[in-house]
Amino acid sequence: MVFPEAIVEEALKKIKAHLEEGNWEAAVGVLEALRPPDQAEVLSELPLEQQETLLPIMDAEISADVLEELEAEEAATLASRLKTQDLARILDEMEPDDAADLLGDLPLEKAAEALQAMKEPEEVVPLLRYPDDSAGGRMIPVPITLSSEMTVQEALEKIRLYAPDSDVIYYLFVVDKNAKLVGVVSLRKLITADLNERIENIMDRDVIYVNHFADQEECAKLLYRYELLALPVVDDEGRLLGMVTANEVLDVMAEEATEDIHLMGATGPLREPYLMAKVFPIIRRRFTWLLLLFLAELYTGSVLRHFHSELEKAVALTYFIPLLIGTGGNAGSQSATTVIRAMALGDIKFKDAFKVLLKELSIAVVLGLGIGLAGFLRGLSWGSGLALSITVGLAQLCIILWANTVGSIFPILAARIGLDPAVLSAPFVTTLVDGTGLLIYLLIAKIILGL
Repeated sequence: MVFPEAIVEEALKKIKAHLEEGNWEAAVGVLEALRPPDQAEVLSELPLEQQETLLPIMDAEISADVLEELEAEEAATLASRLKTQDLARILDEMEPDDAADLLGDLPLEKAAEALQAMKEPEEVVPLLRYPDDSAGGRMIPVPITLSSEMTVQEALEKIRLYAPDSDVIYYLFVVDKNAKLVGVVSLRKLITADLNERIENIMDRDVIYVNHFADQEECAKLLYRYELLALPVVDDEGRLLGMVTANEVLDVMAEEATEDIHLMGATGPLREPYLMAKVFPIIRRRFTWLLLLFLAELYTGSVLRHFHSELEKAVALTYFIPLLIGTGGNAGSQSATTVIRAMALGDIKFKDAFKVLLKELSIAVVLGLGIGLAGFLRGLSWGSGLALSITVGLAQLCIILWANTVGSIFPILAARIGLDPAVLSAPFVTTLVDGTGLLIYLLIAKIILGL
């Protein structure tokens, strides 16, 4: 069994030892023997001065793999320190979409110089017009296209002639004389068909495709939903521009999941690895959210001030406040997290809001009755009296009903008005339920206890 951590640690020791002896060739040999993800991790552990010396003396194809594996911020920092000729040589070996992403992260002057020095910039230049998180920014060139008028034999001969080194020929896209996408045929279907059969007779005309300016998340959803290995990208006129592969989806899903996790924790997403991130940008991202949540929590104090006299008459009411608002916040967070994830997978749309609400309310009734009974029994065990115990149990039921309502509807409404549902997730739902749950509790207490 392979343990990447052990491999990286052992390689790092050897490379450091070679570098201390000034044996750069031996250090490169150790590095080149690793797999690309391990190479990137080992290289990132070295001082930047050693990184910029090692990368250019490695094989250009391996250097390209390493830059593709590094985090965007790390790759840009390292690339900006390389000599223009060295950088151009490496960029020529990178996938066009990765090269475009890297150039987009470099200073304009450096990027322009590198582009000018590249031998094959023609595949990269068109991608620079697209945002990194768009279909156009994620696509790679289609290695080969077919004509509907071809025979299967002619198509196979073209594949052998023009794409012997390509490892992304999952599907063969069929275009007309104007380069418009008209069909697709799988490689498996092609090699099992009669050699004299025309492509138009075996191709699938119902092609799933995406517009070049579509968001990367839309690409990921389509690839995931239809279990595709590659998704064609077309312009507004339907001309085939490139394709997004399933490998790209893994990166997209990781990026989107990371962003959602940060937002659900009420902090801005990091643009670089945690250990490389500077302290003050992290503080700035967290402080903004904490301040917003602090301001939102102020109304909880206002509720307590409003019911000041009632709390003085029944001090025992305060014993249950942390229990009630804590449970309400947790219930709301559970509901919001479940709904947000379902929305990310495409299981929930805005038209499903009422169904979602009914489902969450039915869940809340059962949870509320169970937790409410536990709260009632807890009140009795503390000797709080029957009336106060009933108040606690009933308030627990009502708060969970309200928490599930907020947790299920807020993310759907947020998406409807163009906000990221993750923003209105656990922290904001908890904050809202804290104050309103306290209000529900004290109003019920006022009615039942006659305060």
